[in-house]
Amino acid sequence: MNSGNEPTNSAPATAGPDTTNSAVAPEATAATLITNIAGLVTNDPPLGDGSPLGLIRDAAVVIEGDRVVWIGESSKAPATDNRVDVGGRAVIPGFVDSHSHLVFAGDRTAEFNARMSGRPYEAGGIRTTVAATRAATDAELEANLTRYLREALRQGTTTFETKSGYGLTVEDEARALRVAARHTDEVTYLGAHVVPAEHADDPAAYVALVTGEMLDACAPHARWIDVFCEEGAFDGDQARAILTAGKARGLHPRVHANQLSYGPGVRLAVELDAASADHCTHLTDEDVDALAHSATVATLLPGAEFSTRARWPDARRLLDAGATVALSTDCNPGSSFTSSMPFCVALAVRDMGMTPDEAVWSATAGGAAALRRTDVGRLTPGARADLVVLDAPSHVHLAYRPGVPLVTRVWRAGVPVVG
Repeated sequence: MNSGNEPTNSAPATAGPDTTNSAVAPEATAATLITNIAGLVTNDPPLGDGSPLGLIRDAAVVIEGDRVVWIGESSKAPATDNRVDVGGRAVIPGFVDSHSHLVFAGDRTAEFNARMSGRPYEAGGIRTTVAATRAATDAELEANLTRYLREALRQGTTTFETKSGYGLTVEDEARALRVAARHTDEVTYLGAHVVPAEHADDPAAYVALVTGEMLDACAPHARWIDVFCEEGAFDGDQARAILTAGKARGLHPRVHANQLSYGPGVRLAVELDAASADHCTHLTDEDVDALAHSATVATLLPGAEFSTRARWPDARRLLDAGATVALSTDCNPGSSFTSSMPFCVALAVRDMGMTPDEAVWSATAGGAAALRRTDVGRLTPGARADLVVLDAPSHVHLAYRPGVPLVTRVWRAGVPVVG
């Protein structure tokens, strides 16, 4: 992701786990003290007030290179080469958007307008974007991607995952992943988004393609594999075959699960140790219990419910059961065309039963858990220096003042990129 004045071929918005050889001394870099922070969200309870947010009042952060090297009260901050006073504002970790569909072309304004006039959302709408994406050039796809990444960065998103799924041919799925991989390591192969029109009469042949030739072409460019396990897309047996084939090629599962109806998606995600089960709108007690007793994160995507007038996921039910919950945008041209994590935080608090603290945690540390990352989504010594300054004294303002552009400064990997 890039800020508005960065070239579109700048450094990726996120990196994988740190693989630096600790035996090699890093080059000397100037440390920067960010101070006069009214409320600092660390997401490390012992480091702060003992709450899940690990909140520190009157706080300071020291960053050096791309890492956080010190956290604490302003009065105890060490001397540094550089000093930035944020004027009594709140600071949170950069948002971690763990579910998006940003490699696409075309526009579905007419579909949205019709749906808001009373026509329900159906998975078949995806095929409209497939046709436009297939017709687009690589340059057009990348320009569209970078546009929305800049937009998200201005709203505080410093780590993102994105998927293929709008090509649905061997060539188009592979090129979507190549485009995405130039901007993030969190790339997901979603050849199993829907069955394309040319395979409508023989879905088994398409599953064979997704698990065979298409997987061979796509696996080198992805970290994850996903499937839309839903009536009208792929059933439980098809989804299991697709995810199992991906695991055999070194891709870890994620699952679009239980969005439009009750089904096997959540239980399949837990069975296969998927990093996340995404949507989780229609859940049985057994689904909730399975998530609560697994490492699979329940990723909730309130932008989709907002944009489709569908039933809201019950975050309160999941949290009370002990499940780990993430929030994400699901940014896509059909059912959730928003890149704003602050908007999703506000929706989660207003309509999904979350407290402001829970929603902020889920949009940062929860998203990191959904990507099985420990270096982002928190502000602790050794974490990547992704910081967001809010034009407000508290993180609660993200829900308290919905729709207001509160993000005023952003550091990503120690580099100031917004503000």
